[in-house]
Amino acid sequence: MKTLVVITGPTAVGKTELCIGLAKHYGIPIINADSRQIYRELRIGTARPTDEQLKEVRHYFVGSISIDDYYNASMYEQDVLQVLEQEFRHAPIQLLTGGSMMYIDAVCNGIDDIPTVRDDIRQEMKRRYAEEGLDALCEDLKRLDPEHWAVVDRKNYRRVIHALEICYQTGQTYTSFRKQEKKLRPFRIVKIGLNREREELYTRINQRVDQMMAEGLLDEVRQMADKRQHNALNTVGYKEMFNYLDGTWTLEEAIERIKGNTRRYARKQLTWYKRDEEMRWFHPDEKDCILNYIKQYE
Repeated sequence: MKTLVVITGPTAVGKTELCIGLAKHYGIPIINADSRQIYRELRIGTARPTDEQLKEVRHYFVGSISIDDYYNASMYEQDVLQVLEQEFRHAPIQLLTGGSMMYIDAVCNGIDDIPTVRDDIRQEMKRRYAEEGLDALCEDLKRLDPEHWAVVDRKNYRRVIHALEICYQTGQTYTSFRKQEKKLRPFRIVKIGLNREREELYTRINQRVDQMMAEGLLDEVRQMADKRQHNALNTVGYKEMFNYLDGTWTLEEAIERIKGNTRRYARKQLTWYKRDEEMRWFHPDEKDCILNYIKQYE
């Protein structure tokens, strides 16, 4: 039976190294599920696989689009399904790994068929947000879609704006598109979660940030300064460096903020994943145990 092995876990836990070993064992590619590693301009700050690792194993969705391109979880879902249809012809087991909760959920469970927003609508909502502020947009959403207004995080401007974009583009409520029905897949899904003791994970996170700085994260951020309004750059590592470049924080403060915000994001990831009863948890060093677990589904 066709089987998709999904390996996830918090940032810096050790997914890349483990999955390269598994991909080489099975002679299969790695399908990346990190929503920021997809962008070719974001290399250091996303801890993208190194050039050597990319040569070892073929990767999908690593550095494949520009931050100038529009991309979302729904588009990712369709792209991955096309890749899987092709790759399952060559091997009955395929491997998807990453830490982006929405991208993994889109592949495993499907995502609602929400229309792609037109550029003119998107630009108009950006203008209104800049000129009118979030409170005004929340009031507009309350008028157009009171059901979604009641449940949306009204402090998250991206979610408020996206709901309004759909309302204005379609003339329908955003709620009407959110069926939240799990889609059937023509393959089995085996979910593996990786985790470490908290202090061990936090040490790895801190070391990773220090390594990013040594590799030139600040220069990478400087090169993106004229594109900082892009949503892809509203990401831990980049937004803190922008605050340093603006003079809001010292470099040392910005680095500490990156470490703290990365640890916070790791906790958020674990909270999300631990709600999934289908997830089987391992320490990344338990390679033989993980391989034996996968073999049950070969």
